[in-house]
Amino acid sequence: MDPLTHFLDGPRATGAFALAMHMSAPWGICVRDNAALTVLAVTRGQARVDGVLLLAGDVALIRGPEPYTVTDASASPPSIEIGPGQVCTTLDGRDLRDELRHGIRRWGNAFPGETSVLVGTYERTTEAGGLVSRALPRLAIVPNDRADGSLVGLLEREIANDDPAAQVVVDRLLDVLVISTIRSWVNDPDRAREATWLTCSDPVVGQALECLHAEPAAPWTVETLARRVNTSRASLAARFRTGVGEPPMSYLTRWRLTLAGDLLHSPEHTVSEVARKVGYTNAYAFSTAFKRQVGATPSEFRQHRPAL
Repeated sequence: MDPLTHFLDGPRATGAFALAMHMSAPWGICVRDNAALTVLAVTRGQARVDGVLLLAGDVALIRGPEPYTVTDASASPPSIEIGPGQVCTTLDGRDLRDELRHGIRRWGNAFPGETSVLVGTYERTTEAGGLVSRALPRLAIVPNDRADGSLVGLLEREIANDDPAAQVVVDRLLDVLVISTIRSWVNDPDRAREATWLTCSDPVVGQALECLHAEPAAPWTVETLARRVNTSRASLAARFRTGVGEPPMSYLTRWRLTLAGDLLHSPEHTVSEVARKVGYTNAYAFSTAFKRQVGATPSEFRQHRPAL
C-alpha cells in the first residue's frame, strides 16, 4: 500500500483544532503547542513563518513538535505565545483566549483584519499520517499557483459555520487539504530535492517500496527483497539508501510500527494480534520496538488515545 493511500485510509482528524486567524500589524506569535503537523493557508494579506514570507493563496505545512513563529510581513517580534492545548497567553503568561476570540472558530487582534490565515493542527504524528509527516521537511510551502484554492475556500466557509456538525466537515476538509498540499509539494519541480520515500524516483526502489507496503508482515530481508525486484542485495541496499534516505529494513520497521499505531485504534485487536499483523512473532519485541519509536508501550498508547 502506498503511504499516501494509507494516510487517506488511516486515522483522521477528530475534533481537530481549526480556526480563522484575523490579524492587523504589528503582530507576532510564538507557537509552542507541540503539535505534530500544522496547516497554514493565507487567505488575505501576507504572513511569515519562521521568517519565510507567505502570500495570499499560499499553503504551508509545518512539521512539529518544535516551536515556530508566525508574524506579519515585517517580521514583528512575537508578543503572543500558543502553548500545549492551544492555550493563548502574552509572553508573561496573561490569558488572551477571551480577549482575542471573535466566535467559535475566529480569533485574532482584529476582525476582519488586514491578514487572514486558516490554521489547522494535528496533535499527534499518527493523526497526521505517521510516515507521511515524518518525510516532510520542517516547512513545506505550496505557492498559490499550485495550491488547491477551492479546498481552502471550502474550509474557510466551514470554519465560519457555527453549526455543531461543522466540526466533522472541518475535520474531513482538513484531511483532504493536507494530502492535496503534500501531493502538490512532491510534484513541484522547483522545490529542493531530499531523499525520502515521498520523492524517490528510482523505479527499482519504487518496486521495493510497493512490496514492503503491500506485505509488511512478510519476513523480509534485504536479500529476499532484492530477489523480488530482480536486483542484487548490494545494489538494492545502496539505491534504497540513496533514494529513501535510510536502509530498507530501517524503513520497514518504521512502516510496520506506523501501521501498528493505526491498528491499535481498534479495540477488536489485541496487542498480540497487532504484533502478528505487522510482522512480529514476539509480543515483547514488538512492545519494545513500539515504545522506542512512539515513546509509549502499545497498551499505554491505546489507553491514552481519544475515541474516534
